[in-house]
Amino acid sequence: MDQNRDKSFSGASSEALTQTFMQRVYQWMSAGLALTGFIAYWASGNVSLMRSLHGGAFIVLVLVELGIVFWLSSQAMRISATAATAGFLIYSALNGLTLSYIFIIYTSASIASTFFITAGTFAAVSLYGWTTKQDLTSLGGFFIMGLIGIIIASVVNMFMRSPLLYWAISYIGVGLFIGLTAYDTQKLKNIHQSNPGAPDQLAILGALSLYLDFINMFIFLLRIFGRRR
Repeated sequence: MDQNRDKSFSGASSEALTQTFMQRVYQWMSAGLALTGFIAYWASGNVSLMRSLHGGAFIVLVLVELGIVFWLSSQAMRISATAATAGFLIYSALNGLTLSYIFIIYTSASIASTFFITAGTFAAVSLYGWTTKQDLTSLGGFFIMGLIGIIIASVVNMFMRSPLLYWAISYIGVGLFIGLTAYDTQKLKNIHQSNPGAPDQLAILGALSLYLDFINMFIFLLRIFGRRR
């Protein structure tokens, strides 16, 4: 009986550690989103800054963001927690600059309403990913293929400018990142449960994954529900 009690205690302790870990992930993700929103809103009101973000400067900024994401994804567990945190916050701030255009294109009311729709959807789907007994691992390859397809279709439509393809990409994009949110949540839970002593960098890496899911879901939903000025 003592052994059973010890196992039960150990299981409860492991579950509590995983819940604490996921709380840190959501806290860092929320901090990143708040920083992105603040920078985007501030930049949209700075006329000279918005002018400087046109053309080549915008492309350079996007490339720098991609570089930070790839660096964190590949090196987060090898660098210090401070460096990983700084990288995530810098990325969130730069992403605020690239997303500042939405305050010029869309009304503030539609941005706010779409944000709350995204937040509610994200919370529900992430909770599903946390609680479901279904193994979502097998869907990882499907999601990666879907993401590649969305990127290729988006690039192609930059030249075709097809309204039909635009709306198809938007709706498929929402579905894709809903699925990725559940998948990433379950993956983070499983990783931590198999390695309860994981370093703090894992929480930053997890925050980055869920941050990207949230931001992309928000952008695609804004393309559907956003009201243009």
